[in-house]
Amino acid sequence: MEHSSLPREDLGLFTDLYELTMAQAFFRQGMSAQATFSLFIRRNPPDRGYLVAAGLEDVLDYLANLRFSTGSIDYLRDIGIFTRDFLDFLAGVRFTGSVRAVPEGRLFFANEPVLEVTAPVIEAQLAETFIINQVNLQTLLATKAARCVWAAQGRGLSDFASRRTHGTDAALKMARCSYIAGFQSTSNVLAAQRYGIPPAGTMAHSFISSFTSEAEAFQAYADTFPDRTILLLDTYDTVDGARNAVKIAKNLEHDGHRLVAVRLDSGDFESLSRQVREILDDAGLDYVQILASGGLDEFELDDLVQAGAPIDMFGVGTKVGVSADAPWSDMAYKLVCYDGRPVMKLSTGKVSLPGAKQVFRVRDGQGRLSHDIIGLDHESYPEGEALLEQVMS
Repeated sequence: MEHSSLPREDLGLFTDLYELTMAQAFFRQGMSAQATFSLFIRRNPPDRGYLVAAGLEDVLDYLANLRFSTGSIDYLRDIGIFTRDFLDFLAGVRFTGSVRAVPEGRLFFANEPVLEVTAPVIEAQLAETFIINQVNLQTLLATKAARCVWAAQGRGLSDFASRRTHGTDAALKMARCSYIAGFQSTSNVLAAQRYGIPPAGTMAHSFISSFTSEAEAFQAYADTFPDRTILLLDTYDTVDGARNAVKIAKNLEHDGHRLVAVRLDSGDFESLSRQVREILDDAGLDYVQILASGGLDEFELDDLVQAGAPIDMFGVGTKVGVSADAPWSDMAYKLVCYDGRPVMKLSTGKVSLPGAKQVFRVRDGQGRLSHDIIGLDHESYPEGEALLEQVMS
């Protein structure tokens, strides 16, 4: 996968300085044995009963292309803390290890490894920063999006987050993660092109206010896109907008087309959706769907669905695109085995489990998830499904 903001020639430098200083110390000591690092979240973020794995594709692409360009080596030489022989070694570094991971889109839980890297210790250590950076963000986004899918109870969802995410790369990640979680489309055209996600969009208030009347703006758009028109109702007054939408829908019907939907973007969505639904149905437009957008996340979606609001689709962005209620997690990448010797961290509140591991998922008689069991990678548990798969070797 192409990284939108990180040139391939600089991949090696996307690391914390101490990864490089440790690497030089390993190099000086002749330490090159196989090491296994385990990636996990110590505790679930607030209001999170589960996590959705995401970010693996970026990690695999990074590892396949990890190297230090001539320019990167020159920069490290200019810092003045690295020896010539170490820099010569670093110039030839390529990832030669293996990766086992939980596939993207699968659920996992706190303290379970979502990914394990086994490689010569320097290679595995250098990858820490990038791996946490990618899996941490994308897991948070995919989890937030999955919660929206659950709350929507089968209603359509589209990613509208691009303009409110923390940068262009995060916008692309959000589009992909939401699609993994079950969204149907994205408004981000680049993400749609890059990841094969269906693109979706309506119109902005600026389009409507550019015309002398709302009805004129509606008709202009319908004339341009007679088979894919979604009309934004709230530029001036939502109920009046719905009445104007009825006129446009009748014009489209006369010409052999149909209005696809109307969109609510502000106000009391429950009340307005009922009023708009009544106006549409009274006009014989029961096929016209209602889309709502504007500051929605799983909590608002759940309220609207439980209230029976007649909304068919939701566009979500601002809160979901930054995982507003849980914007960080305590994700860690810890050494669990070196040269065949299991190791563990004993720090207060941050104890890590030693050894390369496997997670076994156990279901009840109805096929529902019952519990997970963490075992060692060489163990088996016939009653459970092994979650970590070999994804790079």
